[in-house]
Amino acid sequence: MSAYGPVGPTELLVIAKEPVPGRVKTRLCPPFTPAEAAELAAAALADTLETLLTLPARRRVLVLEGRPGPWVPPGVEVVAQSAGGLDERLAAAFGACTGPALLVGMDTPQITAGHLAPALAPDGWAGCGAWFGPAEDGGFWALGLAEPDPALLRGVPMSTPRTGAVQRRRLVEAGLTVRDLPVLLDVDTAADADRVAADAPDGRFAAALAGLTAAGVR
Repeated sequence: MSAYGPVGPTELLVIAKEPVPGRVKTRLCPPFTPAEAAELAAAALADTLETLLTLPARRRVLVLEGRPGPWVPPGVEVVAQSAGGLDERLAAAFGACTGPALLVGMDTPQITAGHLAPALAPDGWAGCGAWFGPAEDGGFWALGLAEPDPALLRGVPMSTPRTGAVQRRRLVEAGLTVRDLPVLLDVDTAADADRVAADAPDGRFAAALAGLTAAGVR
């Protein structure tokens, strides 16, 4: 084990935005203000990074749009997102990897080691070309590639109800053996936030939401 968590063969990536009011979680407004939505986004990102620090990895990398702050924990590297649409930014993140890589977003603070355990098991990449974590809204919350190839993501339509289906089909059509992770809910709306907080009541996200609720936001 390293000073910052267990070592494994996989690079763990989190793609995220700096939690700045008006730039993150805008679909939470209303009932939340931009500042409150940013507070929830910061809590979600903190939960996600904390979980990744417990998982076996070769590197743990925050692929960030914006500027890093003191909220980035030790043991997490920060690299800037590339320009372009989300497909291009995801492609570039994988393109910078040199071995098996698993990427998650900042919208699923309820993730646990158990959710990612199949992909990070000692035999997680044996006979497997890709791991795919579908989201309830039709997107995906996790994507792992044994041999990261940016071409597998470029051109996939993002943020649509068919994004996940198109991305998974792209992997299969490339001849990869695809294994699935559990279906999870992204936090996009206030109703989503309530469900996710209920699923992970001990996390920072749930505490932030409870604080805002107690303050009479809703």
